[in-house]
Amino acid sequence: MSMPFYVSPEQIIKDKADYARKGIARGRSVVVLQYADGILFVAENPSRALHKVSEIYDRIAFAAVGKYNEFENLRVAGVRLADLRGYSYDRRDVTGRGLANAYAQTLGTIFTETTKPYEVEIVVAEVGDSAADDQMYRLTFDGSVGDEHGFVSMGGQAEQIATALGERYTDGLDLVGALQLAVAVLSGQGGEQARELPGGQLEVAVLDRTRPLTRKFRRLTGERLAALLAGTASAADDNGS
Repeated sequence: MSMPFYVSPEQIIKDKADYARKGIARGRSVVVLQYADGILFVAENPSRALHKVSEIYDRIAFAAVGKYNEFENLRVAGVRLADLRGYSYDRRDVTGRGLANAYAQTLGTIFTETTKPYEVEIVVAEVGDSAADDQMYRLTFDGSVGDEHGFVSMGGQAEQIATALGERYTDGLDLVGALQLAVAVLSGQGGEQARELPGGQLEVAVLDRTRPLTRKFRRLTGERLAALLAGTASAADDNGS
């Protein structure tokens, strides 16, 4: 008679966590940071069809790294939840904190109850009427939630990027300064393995509190993005667009 094979719960959890971390680390990095007029999202992503950054609701956006099909499932679920809550109650009842809690429960359940965890890490961000009201929540593969301030980096060389941001980030950056900082840390400027990241290799979006619209999300592409990267445009040019 063969002996049953036993693996301790601690070892199972550790193996799942290691598996998820390796999958996330293989992805290209994403940086989310606050600037004077809102929240900026910059992802290294040459694809124009498969987005890492998306709008969830009026003032709320979503950024992710890892397996596309898995975080796309989470994004769609978040949009449906936000639409249902806003329709059933009031649009003001849809909050970044509520969505982050829902994602945390979903990811935690998947991590503990399924054989394979999601290989994803996400940020849910909500822009407020002032910088003090902005919210950024970072969620990991096991459902852990972190309330972040200033900036967040995920995927790829996340630790090195976070260190560089910690050394160079300051409150109150304008859009141009924030974008140039994000691109600099993503490209490794100042390090031995620095590389160039042109606009065509980037996915960039903002939650802009100054837009005279209910929906604050906007993608920055083409000539507009090129002008911002060159420092020849300002955030004011986006208002009302």
